[in-house]
Amino acid sequence: MVRIINYKKRETEEGKEFFVLELQGGIEMVKSKETGKFYVTARKASISSTFDELTCQALIGTELPGKVEKVECEAYEYVIKDTGEVITLTHRFEYVEEEKATAPKVEMSKLSFNDVMKDSQDENSFSSNGQLQH
Repeated sequence: MVRIINYKKRETEEGKEFFVLELQGGIEMVKSKETGKFYVTARKASISSTFDELTCQALIGTELPGKVEKVECEAYEYVIKDTGEVITLTHRFEYVEEEKATAPKVEMSKLSFNDVMKDSQDENSFSSNGQLQH
């Protein structure tokens, strides 16, 4: 499940305003490459909406089926806000709809019990006359 945690106003190249919903997945444990210690984090992604600001505000806290996954993409530069450091990334996080599990279709056999058993009388059979023989 993912939760809507916020919204932001964005603008298209043509200058039209719209809102994106910020989604956050469940918490996960990650091991630091530098210290070897674990920390807790959650993946976040944005998704476009057709909603007005009041609707986006009202949706905060809503849970949706699905998850936020790491997806490979073309390399791009990203500025770390706290340090100002510029890094190159080759992934982004995207919302992925929950896959609905479907049971495989089972077809009924057209064979009868007698059809299945007719060739089973051999030397490994338990009984050929219906009686236990040693």
